[in-house]
Amino acid sequence: MNRKTATRAFRRKHITRETSLLKAVSARPYTLPELDYDFGALEPHISGRIMELHHGKHHAGYVKNTNLTIAQLEEARATDDFTRLAALEHALAFNLSGHVLHSIFWKNMTPKGGGRPDGALARAIDASFGSFEKFRRQLTEVASTIMGSGWAALVWEPVGERLIATQIHDHQSNLAQGGVPLMVIDAWEHAYYLQYQNQKTVFFEALWHLWNWKDVAERFAAAGRLDLLVPGGASG
Repeated sequence: MNRKTATRAFRRKHITRETSLLKAVSARPYTLPELDYDFGALEPHISGRIMELHHGKHHAGYVKNTNLTIAQLEEARATDDFTRLAALEHALAFNLSGHVLHSIFWKNMTPKGGGRPDGALARAIDASFGSFEKFRRQLTEVASTIMGSGWAALVWEPVGERLIATQIHDHQSNLAQGGVPLMVIDAWEHAYYLQYQNQKTVFFEALWHLWNWKDVAERFAAAGRLDLLVPGGASG
C-alpha cells in the first residue's frame, strides 16, 4: 500500500469512527443555531461571505467537536479508560465555550442596530463604567489588546453585583467563575480578516453599528436573578 492509499484509508477509518461516536451520544446533542437574519444582512459592517464562513464552518465545527468530545467521554466512562481525560476535558472546554460565545454573538447583533441602551442596562453601565462612552472605549480596547486569539466580553459578575469588561483568551479562559457573558466581541482573525485584514480595531468599531441592545438588556435582566450563594459580595 503506497502512502497516498494509506492516507485515504486512515481518513476513511477516522471518519467512520467519528460518525459512529456522534451517533452514540446519549444526551441531547448540541446543535448549530439558525441566524435571525440573512448572511448579508449585517453589511457593510460584516460581509455576507464572512458570516457564511464564520457561522457555517467555524461555529459548526465547535458544535460538532463538542458532541464528539461528549461521546468520547461517554466511551471513556463505559470502558473505564481515562488515559485521555485531560485532553478531552480541555477539548470540551474549548469547543463548548466556542459554541456558547458564538451563539451569544449572533444574538447580540442585528441589522440596523447600534445606538445605545436605555433603562436598567444603561443605568448599570453608568454605575459600573462611569458613562456609556467610557464603557465603549474600554470594551473596544479590551478587544484590541488581546494577545493572540480570544474575545472581549461585557459580563455580569453576580458576587459583586456589577458589570465588568474582560478578555477571554481562546474561548474559555479569563472569565470570572460565575460571571455571565452578556455581550461579546469575537477577536479571532476568522471574524474579520477576510474583510478588514489586519485592521481589527476598525472591525471592533464597526460592531457598534450592529449591537442589539434589546438582546443585551434581556440577558442582563436574566443574569441579575443569579445568586451563587457566595459570601462577601456586594450585599454582604
